[in-house]
Amino acid sequence: MLYSLYELGHMSVAPWRIAAMMQASMLRSPLNPASDSEVAKTAAAASDLFESVTRRYRKPDWLLPTTSVNSVEVKVTPTPVWSTPWCNMVHFARDGEALERARGKRTDPTVLIVAPMSGHYATLLRSTVEAFLPEHEVYITDWSDARMVPLLAGRFDLNDYIDHVMAMLRELGPDTHVVAVCQPGPLVLAAVSLMAQEDDPCTPATMTIMGSPIDARKSPTEPNKLAEQRDIAWFKQNMIHTVPMLYPGAFRRVYPGFVQLASFMGMNMQRHVDAHYAYFQNLVKGDGDDARKHREFYDEYLAVMDLSEEFYIQTLIEIFQEYRLPLGTMTHRGMRVDPAAITKTALLTVEGEKDDISGIGQTQAAHDICVNIPEAMRRDYIQPGVGHYGVFSGRRFQTEIYPRMREFMRTFQSPTSRGAKRTKAKIAAE
Repeated sequence: MLYSLYELGHMSVAPWRIAAMMQASMLRSPLNPASDSEVAKTAAAASDLFESVTRRYRKPDWLLPTTSVNSVEVKVTPTPVWSTPWCNMVHFARDGEALERARGKRTDPTVLIVAPMSGHYATLLRSTVEAFLPEHEVYITDWSDARMVPLLAGRFDLNDYIDHVMAMLRELGPDTHVVAVCQPGPLVLAAVSLMAQEDDPCTPATMTIMGSPIDARKSPTEPNKLAEQRDIAWFKQNMIHTVPMLYPGAFRRVYPGFVQLASFMGMNMQRHVDAHYAYFQNLVKGDGDDARKHREFYDEYLAVMDLSEEFYIQTLIEIFQEYRLPLGTMTHRGMRVDPAAITKTALLTVEGEKDDISGIGQTQAAHDICVNIPEAMRRDYIQPGVGHYGVFSGRRFQTEIYPRMREFMRTFQSPTSRGAKRTKAKIAAE
């Protein structure tokens, strides 16, 4: 019922939103003699603000048309190269001729960035991808919005997520570097553990885990405490809703993106109110640069996707309530997940000093359970002065975190070319 009421509310305000857009255009028109007056500027700014807070935010574009390789501009084309109803693995393909001119015969490491399936789209990691593009073959998991996946496609739970990660690593072949950003950390660690247990030749060369709840018992944050204080029945009753007939995934039970967004905004409501008031003032003053930055941030932040009920509930139980991975009780399709089996994959953990979502120590816990990775193949880094999002985006990520990740991957990168890796992977599969 809540989902249907939300959609009804959005549709009922649509005429007013269109009227606000028309009014703003009319007030700013050069044909309007009063366009420079304070009243007209204020009214136009109010119309813009109304439109922005009532709009339906669609999935953002990648907006990465080019990258610079050795000062040569190289065209970039995001291309899905592996797909299921629940995920596309997107390759940021760089123009071959321009790339050869820029770098010669050098082979760049292959990196799979596993994006969170936690409400926002993979484009939230745009700046992460942008940092890697000049010197890496970059792939990313682009997870599907559950409301757009028909019921006939079946369920999607933690086991399916782990299966997807392993399948993509096998598609990319040996010597791939995997990066888990936030939520997927425990599941990527589980996938690598299972591959190591099977002595899979496509087990990645390195594994980087960033701001992730490997062990949510350490330095618990407000989201951790909420997950502990409520029982699963409460979450099912209050957080799970049915997708209405408007979408391909009609009748699927989901954790709606708008519910999660309301929860996140509620944690810092005054900050968002202040940001929108500043946006209104900048529109009145005609400060286009600051207004544009506000729009760019909220176009990304307010674009949300739904999660399947089974994935959300199992995540709460296994990661945030029963801590199965650090306690050694996690299983995947009947097989126990054993991180101690990892011996050949190097491990880097990255945390933010001010992270209020995954507290200090939660990511570092990966070192405690991957006991058989040689000490020389381990790295840990805490970035001073950044919160959760600063771990994978922003100036300090670009200048302080990414260089460490780059060096770490190259330290454990074999000279095997990507083409040879794919050939070996196919031979191994056969």
